[in-house]
Amino acid sequence: MKQLTQKLKDGRLQVIDVPAPRAGSGQILVRNAYSVISAGTEGSTVSTARKSYIGKAKERPEQFRQVVESLSQKGLVQTYRAVMKKLEAHSPLGYSSAGVVVEVGAGVIGFAPGDHVACGGAGYANHAEFVAVPVNLAVKLPAGARLDLAAYNTVGAIALQGIRQADLRLGESCAVIGLGLLGQLSCVMLRASGVRVVGVDILEGAVGVARAHSADAAYTTAEPGLVEKIVEFSDGSGVDAVIIAAAASSSEPVNLAGRILRKKGRVVIVGRVPTDFEQETYYKKELDLRMSCSYGPGRYDINYEERGSDYPIAYVRWTENRNMQAFQEMLHSGRLDVGFLTTHSFGLDKAPEAYELILGRKEPFLGILIEYEAAAPVARRIETSAPRPAGRINAAFIGAGSYAMNNLLPNLKGEAVLKGVVTSTGTSGRSVADRYGFEFCSTDDGDVWKDRDINTVFIATRHNSHARYLLRALDEGRNVFVEKPICLTPAELDEIADKVKALSSRNAMPCLLVGYNRRFSPLTTALKARMGDGPMAMIYRVNAGAMPADQWMQIPEIGGGRIVGEACHFVDYLTYLNGSLPVEVHATVMEEPAQLGDNVNINLRFANGSIGTVSYLAVGSKSLPKEYVEVYKSGVTAVLHDFRQLSVYAAGRPWTKKLVAQDKGQPEMMRRFLAAVRDGKPSPIPFDELYAGMLATFRAVESYRVRQALTV
Repeated sequence: MKQLTQKLKDGRLQVIDVPAPRAGSGQILVRNAYSVISAGTEGSTVSTARKSYIGKAKERPEQFRQVVESLSQKGLVQTYRAVMKKLEAHSPLGYSSAGVVVEVGAGVIGFAPGDHVACGGAGYANHAEFVAVPVNLAVKLPAGARLDLAAYNTVGAIALQGIRQADLRLGESCAVIGLGLLGQLSCVMLRASGVRVVGVDILEGAVGVARAHSADAAYTTAEPGLVEKIVEFSDGSGVDAVIIAAAASSSEPVNLAGRILRKKGRVVIVGRVPTDFEQETYYKKELDLRMSCSYGPGRYDINYEERGSDYPIAYVRWTENRNMQAFQEMLHSGRLDVGFLTTHSFGLDKAPEAYELILGRKEPFLGILIEYEAAAPVARRIETSAPRPAGRINAAFIGAGSYAMNNLLPNLKGEAVLKGVVTSTGTSGRSVADRYGFEFCSTDDGDVWKDRDINTVFIATRHNSHARYLLRALDEGRNVFVEKPICLTPAELDEIADKVKALSSRNAMPCLLVGYNRRFSPLTTALKARMGDGPMAMIYRVNAGAMPADQWMQIPEIGGGRIVGEACHFVDYLTYLNGSLPVEVHATVMEEPAQLGDNVNINLRFANGSIGTVSYLAVGSKSLPKEYVEVYKSGVTAVLHDFRQLSVYAAGRPWTKKLVAQDKGQPEMMRRFLAAVRDGKPSPIPFDELYAGMLATFRAVESYRVRQALTV
């Protein structure tokens, strides 16, 4: 399919071929008929992308700060890879569209192929021939609905949420500052609800449109006696509310709002403006300043948007989906006339010209539509480079997120033939394929299994799919590398173990490696050479940092939580250091203030008598390096500082080894895995260690719940 993308590196806009997405669980696949360009939001995104690196840093200081922190923690190479991954990727644009359903995913109720729908959501309702959208970000349209108007879905819901925050009543008055697309929609809906509306903008053209179509009165900011005229418009008291739909770098919109409001009036910010207002005005009038969160309740909630969990209507009357429904009902009933909004329309192939219009401002514009051809085929595989002769290692990736691009793929260069990459979105797959030279990109993992040349599969997806893809790879006889964890449940672990046992009994077991890279670090090799195997006492402190409770890693059925999803790394490390398997685990958690399991001590006892503690903590200072290891054995102590420096204390002066940059073992891990695949040798990590370490991690979760030690 064709999709409009931009490169954040230079702002270059392209219409490229990418694989069409699949309708995942809880999603619908929609053939777009129209999508709307948000001139403010998208224009700003493209404008920022076209600035120099210094200009980008000034526009996005928080991201620049993250780059600086990464440089100090991970070094130049890792930071460069992470930054270039973002800058060189094909980045999707668009978040409001309408079209026809062509496919429904598992668990979807209320939608069927052929339904006309309106869609919303950045990353979902893109400028593309096909979009896969979660059900809570789509609304079914009545028969006969105009798709060109329905495509204003997201912008309409944003405007409606701002109006709800203003909490206006029939007969009251409202000023809308900023008469772009969002402001005009706000005016139209306010008038339809019986509110008297006055519009304000810096441009005479926008004011003229409002006078003709959406507002009872409208003025430019240069209008003589502007404040007095608006106060007079509101019968001398000042307007009841002000909705700021402008984007500005000064605080003038907020200050103007204070001057034209009545006492105890309300200011609602829908656009992007500074909020350092004139305190005396706001103080004397006791004004209420509110922020409006995009489409409404549910926005930015992974449980609502991605997983389809609704909010009870008795407690949350207007969610983002119900706002969309209300907007579409007003459109279809004729209570809203928004036909005047569309000033330009472009075919998808000409879409880059629309952004030149926006940035150049050579002629007036308001609503800009992108139109799509109805006959576009659903193609989920795109050939991106010429096929190459098969080698000893013919690799495919299922999933290719940040870890894969920063740590796995750079270490495959020249070592394997890169056949295919499968991702959930076409733009991510095309970005990876273009950057690393894969022969094809796809959104269907079936393209990997049916290609018999592919003998090695890298699984780099979200945690809940690891076991499924791993088992399929073993069934297909493919060598497989899977990011940690190997699975999310003990039942999955037992199923994998049974599969490994059956294949091993027939001498048909492919090479299997889980991405426990830290055991391959050069400092780990030096530490183990100095200490030997157990018995020993080990302490592994992880200053993990806080993670939001709604981040996918924290959702048990998706990421497994931080113990299963991350702490398994450190259980494996202690297992490797002492040279024997864990036999007992006792975990205790600090229940406040972080989410349960974010701060945990996992105490382990091993078969050879060694003991170890993993202290995984989320409440520490960000300035403290992330990882620290101490090992005690027979009068010798080793201290490992964040995989940058190793010190061994025995008789005499301490022995110290320092690295120029942090090395957590990814290059050596990949070298060892590829060598095992190439030479037909066993996995660099024996399966009994993979099994016992993962089982110990599951037991740790159970241990802190039952508050007692458990055997492994």
